[in-house]
Amino acid sequence: MGNSKNSSQMPGYQKTVLITASVASMIDQFNWPNIRLLLSLGYDVDVAANFMHGSTCTDERIAKLIKQLDQLSIDCYQIDFDRKAVDVKADLRAFRQLDAVVCGTARPVNPIRHHNMRSKNYAFIHSHSPIGGAAGRITAARHRIKSIYTAHGFHFYRGAPLRNWIIFYFIEWMLSWMTDVLITINQEDYARAKKYFHAKKTVYIPGVGVDVKKYQNLAVNREEKRKALGIRAEDIFLLSVGELNQNKNHKTVIEALGKIEPELSGRLHYVIAGKGGLKKELGNLADQLGVRLHLLGFCSDVPELLKAADIFLLPSFREGLNVGLMEAMAAGLPAIVSDIRGNRDLIRKQDLQVKPEQPDGWAQAVRELAGSQQERMAQGVHNQKVIRHFRTSRVMRMMQKLYL
Repeated sequence: MGNSKNSSQMPGYQKTVLITASVASMIDQFNWPNIRLLLSLGYDVDVAANFMHGSTCTDERIAKLIKQLDQLSIDCYQIDFDRKAVDVKADLRAFRQLDAVVCGTARPVNPIRHHNMRSKNYAFIHSHSPIGGAAGRITAARHRIKSIYTAHGFHFYRGAPLRNWIIFYFIEWMLSWMTDVLITINQEDYARAKKYFHAKKTVYIPGVGVDVKKYQNLAVNREEKRKALGIRAEDIFLLSVGELNQNKNHKTVIEALGKIEPELSGRLHYVIAGKGGLKKELGNLADQLGVRLHLLGFCSDVPELLKAADIFLLPSFREGLNVGLMEAMAAGLPAIVSDIRGNRDLIRKQDLQVKPEQPDGWAQAVRELAGSQQERMAQGVHNQKVIRHFRTSRVMRMMQKLYL
């Protein structure tokens, strides 16, 4: 797929699209399908995010991302977005930086080509994440640019803390007045946004999509992959993918595994692919409870891990529509998930939905699924059927209608 920088000089060409997100890892993990779609439709694409801090992947991965974007003639702009809910000083700085991008006075972080310092004439701004979404929509309104916002899971939801409703609901309600297209990725958010918010158009898109064929065709030496982790063929490989933070709630799973009888727990290995500040705390808890815990940090081989695992676990307190879970389903894994918005759109069997704060419930669900290979296989096949409705090709057809 070639780039289209020179075509932007053609009469009537729709020029450039700006994609904004709080952190670069959100571009890397969630926006490649959108970027490729926009390029295929003849748009130029710019990206604005925090490439320096806050990402869930490594500095090496961010450097690779910038290089990949540069090869597609995509300009990358550093915006000092802060992931904190409210930091007025940081937010004002980010707004000024994003405004400079639109005005054409900002320089990209990938300066290997000559860049004209002039107004970009963006056709629209597609924003992601709460802070990036706020900045993107306000900037779009200020410059009278069409605004598209993808809500990857509102911070207010059924059962959310009151503080989230007081802060985030009000902000999103206000911003909805300046949103041309509001994209929601789960049914609970869609119903609420459609009823109470004021975007010109509110749509439901089933997530960012998953490449189902990739996982169907992926060949992995399952025995070797497990052996490298110290997991025997007869052991049960439990896998979670996500940051080591409070929201991802790995602690509850470790507590649950500590409650399981020795004859089964001796075969259980809990593997977490992800980095974060709770690494030491989780490791200490596992040691105290005698749980076999493998903390792998950031992993570039998640698809191979999924193919080698037996059960996928997603114990989060809050999700929009989790990509890791969708990938696990595409890989044919059974899954036990927290009983929350988003997860319920994907895993509908009630005994595989567990309240996130209940270790006893998690222990029981693991016992039942780990104890039956037949049930694991049946649920894995079922998940592969369900996930077809969330495949990338279908999602991109829906996105194309919004972009044109």
